[in-house]
Amino acid sequence: MSRRPLVTVDGPAGSGKSSTAKELARRLGFRHLDSGALYRALTYALLEEGLPVDGWPELSSRELDALEIQVEPEPEGVRIRYGDRVMGPELRTAAVTENVSHLSAVPAVRRWLLQRQREAARGGGLVADGRDMGSVVFPDADLKVFLVANLEERARRRLRERAEKESPEAVEAEALRLEERDRRDRERETAPLRPAEDAVEVDTTSLDFDEQVDRILALVEDLTPS
Repeated sequence: MSRRPLVTVDGPAGSGKSSTAKELARRLGFRHLDSGALYRALTYALLEEGLPVDGWPELSSRELDALEIQVEPEPEGVRIRYGDRVMGPELRTAAVTENVSHLSAVPAVRRWLLQRQREAARGGGLVADGRDMGSVVFPDADLKVFLVANLEERARRRLRERAEKESPEAVEAEALRLEERDRRDRERETAPLRPAEDAVEVDTTSLDFDEQVDRILALVEDLTPS
């Protein structure tokens, strides 16, 4: 190829897409775009500004501009600023996690972020993860991967991320939350969760982390002749 590839990694919550995409980008020497972090940053800002969740569907691009969320390219990815503050652990708070799916269903928000995400991919050499990277944001990506895993395994992974006990009750409760999140993502009118027609599906249920990264790395290597 005359340029470095653009790779998308999509999938439902807990399928391992963000951690896998980040490590894949590191091994390839590519930049990493975590689209979920962009939605989380907007969610955090709206909550900080005190804008009620039931009013989010009516948000305009002017109101989103006023939040002063900036996406700044870096050698290994992008940095997200809210005003003068670089966003970090606050993107993973319980309040943000609870409300981000409501924001991601808002058409104006997806339109507002679309160009910003595409600008990050100029020149290739990018691994982008999310729920519609291959189907909507980067339909011409060189490789599109869609990760899946069974609901119980995804619930366990989410509990591990939060360093919470994996009791049967906790796993069941988390699985129900993920199932509801999946339903909202699949049924939203704008960019519903679904694999692109030309995506390669990778089931990570029985794969450890290195195995799933290696599986996708092999697909990337197949794009370029030796």
